[in-house]
Amino acid sequence: MSYIEILILRRLRSGPAHGYELRKRVEQTTGVVLHNNSLYPALKRFEEAGAVTKAAQPQDGRPPRLVYTLTEVGHELLHDMLADFPPEQAADEGEFLARLGQFSLLNPAERAAVLVARTRAVQAQLAHLTTMRDLATTHGERWGELATAELIRRHEHELAWLAELGELAARYDPPADPETARETARKTAE
Repeated sequence: MSYIEILILRRLRSGPAHGYELRKRVEQTTGVVLHNNSLYPALKRFEEAGAVTKAAQPQDGRPPRLVYTLTEVGHELLHDMLADFPPEQAADEGEFLARLGQFSLLNPAERAAVLVARTRAVQAQLAHLTTMRDLATTHGERWGELATAELIRRHEHELAWLAELGELAARYDPPADPETARETARKTAE
């Protein structure tokens, strides 16, 4: 399953929605443009799996629209999708960020496992980039060397950030309210 499916289920977690409304929820909260050719096949699979139900909602002068509701199975599926982070998905930044944004739905051990998986993936990417930079240097490919050096810098930065996230996740669970979260973070840092 992909992070798009995580985003769909997560937005349904906040309440029933028809397709257009659900698409707009995903786009407004994530910036990800969700196309109907991704949304409706996913909803159909979720319905077949018992993760969502759909009901026709009458509209004046128009055909009824279908409203989708997340079921208990859907809540469990969302949780399982967030907690399961195989290496091929851990290497994908979008997959990681989709899970990170939903860390409030995971317990500390599950969060730690996601962070470890991402850290390993970034370390593997970093090793590959280092080899590429060395090859570029050896062959006098200055632009290739500059490009890979920048990618190395970004990966090293992400590794430091992942370490900070691991410490943060181990210390406390940030509240949903942003103001309370800032206050808790300030107190934790003291």
